[in-house]
Amino acid sequence: MQQQWQIAPTFEIPPEFLEIVQKFCPQSSGKFAAQLLWQRGLQNPADLPPFLDPDRHYTPSSPLEFGQEMKWAIQRLQQARERGERVTIWGDFDADGVTSTSVLWEGLGQFLTQHLQLNYYIPNRLTESHGLNLPGIEKLAQGGTQLIVTCDTGSTNLTEIIQAQDWGIDIIVTDHHTLPPERPPVTAIINPRYFHEEHPLYHLSGVAVAYKLVEALYAAFPDIPRKPLVELLDLVAIGLIADLVALKGDCRYLAKQGIKQLKTQQGSPTRPGVAELLKLCQRNGDRVTDISFGLGPRINAVSRIYGKAEYVVELLTNSDQERCQKLAQDAELANARRKELQNAVVEAVKKRLAQVDLSTTPIIILDDPQWSVGVLGLVAGQIAQEYHRPTILLSTEEQEEQPAFAKGSARSIEGIDLYELLASQQHLMHRFGGHPYAAGLSIRLENLPLFKEALEQEMRHRFPDLNLLKPKIQADLVVTVAELGQSLFRELSVLEPCGMGNPVPKLLIKNCWFRRLFNKNIEDPINREKIKYIKTTFQLCDSSEMKGFPGIWWGHYSTELSEQKRYDALVELDFNWSEKSGEKGYQVRLVDVREVSVYAEVMEGEWIVDYRGDVFTPNPSESCTVLTTCPSSWDDLLLSHRGALSASRKLALAYPSPPPLNSAQIWQQLQGIAKYLFRTKKQVLVAQIGEKLAINSQIVRLGLAALEEIGFSVVRDGEMITIDDYWPPLTLEKIALNLFLEAIEEAYFKQDYFYQVPLTTIQHQLASL
Repeated sequence: MQQQWQIAPTFEIPPEFLEIVQKFCPQSSGKFAAQLLWQRGLQNPADLPPFLDPDRHYTPSSPLEFGQEMKWAIQRLQQARERGERVTIWGDFDADGVTSTSVLWEGLGQFLTQHLQLNYYIPNRLTESHGLNLPGIEKLAQGGTQLIVTCDTGSTNLTEIIQAQDWGIDIIVTDHHTLPPERPPVTAIINPRYFHEEHPLYHLSGVAVAYKLVEALYAAFPDIPRKPLVELLDLVAIGLIADLVALKGDCRYLAKQGIKQLKTQQGSPTRPGVAELLKLCQRNGDRVTDISFGLGPRINAVSRIYGKAEYVVELLTNSDQERCQKLAQDAELANARRKELQNAVVEAVKKRLAQVDLSTTPIIILDDPQWSVGVLGLVAGQIAQEYHRPTILLSTEEQEEQPAFAKGSARSIEGIDLYELLASQQHLMHRFGGHPYAAGLSIRLENLPLFKEALEQEMRHRFPDLNLLKPKIQADLVVTVAELGQSLFRELSVLEPCGMGNPVPKLLIKNCWFRRLFNKNIEDPINREKIKYIKTTFQLCDSSEMKGFPGIWWGHYSTELSEQKRYDALVELDFNWSEKSGEKGYQVRLVDVREVSVYAEVMEGEWIVDYRGDVFTPNPSESCTVLTTCPSSWDDLLLSHRGALSASRKLALAYPSPPPLNSAQIWQQLQGIAKYLFRTKKQVLVAQIGEKLAINSQIVRLGLAALEEIGFSVVRDGEMITIDDYWPPLTLEKIALNLFLEAIEEAYFKQDYFYQVPLTTIQHQLASL
């Protein structure tokens, strides 16, 4: 499915803002970095130093931000230490769960004797599931465990928690997944989802939450630990980045510090297993991609293929180099086998989808008895991105247990909360867990047909126009080929680490062409007869640079491009190491490409032309009425169309893509305006507030009602208002506030709809009105 391009707007950057950014880009102008930071909402100069140089300017949050829950956890662990109780870490089998287990194993191991007082348990990916389970807890109870400390799991396992208590086991939960409606009956639960979404700890992954528990222990008993706390940060970075959490607040700080620690594994490593994995994937550990494409897949592959993940903890924490080399080789073999299984399932899924009418299919749900459960999450993610539909893949392989279950994974796309979607059918599932973009689930086979039908209906209800699911990709900056290279790379690197919430910048090269196209097939190192992947190399040229700049296009053949055509290309700037010289070079990675001619195609006789999100401007010689403001209804669009026709002009749709939706930020800005008006006693027009917040006057009036709800006294004089008093109520209602936020979201939905709706639909609709 072809992706729709959105061109990020270019802003006029305030001089004082650019001046601060330039301090962090001493070898370049800083204009590109400043534009990106401003686009991504980082517009307060005071916020720049902590973001751009967290080593010196960011203050990480105290683990005591978790309040009484953290104190209860520390008290219970202290009690276990003093009484010599047996403590078991209950981990999870993915990269976040395994690194979480490793952090607690080493961190708690400073206070409790490993293997005697402290042990760990990780469920088998192929025979068990995410989370606590009764057979595992019963086994631990029989072995004398008196306290379980979970990591990356446990928040919603209410049945298992209650049963564990009956068996004499207390539970401390450290997790980051969605919370149950009420606090579970545990000794302590440390989960950042209890914080507000803007809290710097909110986005912590499982390993980062585990680290915060260890950090609190180190602070409470500073004389006990022998191992420096900083030595855990490389594990934290691996789990954070592999779990694809938003790199904001403490997540960004911990990831950056962890990558710094990971780089120290070159030379004389403190983690020979990690050093060996880096060597096998030919990476240095100094980039996010070294984790996301190197370490993460190899760590995950072990449980995907073998089910068990315990020996990955040994690989990450053992200091025996010879043992670690053996374990790393096993992980490499598992990864090769994982790729083989994943490719086979992808091929099978695509064959099934070739027989499906995707234009009427809002969600992909497929099952098969031959599919390996271990790779279904990866395949679901790949299919979801390629077909731009939420995807659920299930294995129904033969089982001795009765009733039989379908087990698998689900992955979502931007704009669809997968957890919320699955929760709507919770009554049909045996168990499920996850977050808005990924989930694991099991369901009785007898419920599967109804489950599929119910989810399809739910999706159709939420997205009656499937065109709204059309994939979008944003071009962040427009640059020339001559501007590519070391200077731009270093300037953009101030945004690193990049990841969720702070993506790698996408650069648009206009009217370019390709030279020296060359296709290369890379063989699988395990099975030489199989092709592991394909890639196309090229030189990218434009009028600014005729010699060209090197680039690569993964997964595509050179025949998909022509040296005789002109293109607009979306690329990411990266570096590569020369195998011959051993020196760093720079190249682009091609993300998407369009022939230039597709932008200018206007069918003869058509009176509507489409320049939405286009980098081109209407032809001056073409008589057009240019619509630069996004309509909010078909009536608005019809009036513009008829006005153009009456003047014998074509209607050019040239409005930009809607800005990112942030209704909470608009609410905060409105409160700021109200406080200013209260202090100054100034009078303003409703329309002026609307212009400032980029919302219409009707929505502003809803906002004024919300202000009154929280204690502002709004005095109206026609279209003029003043704020003459402010007294917060004792009990806060949110009725007016919710109406205001819903109105903003509805307005954004309409703007997004009229930006995305296909030109053919617009033509047909206007013709029928």
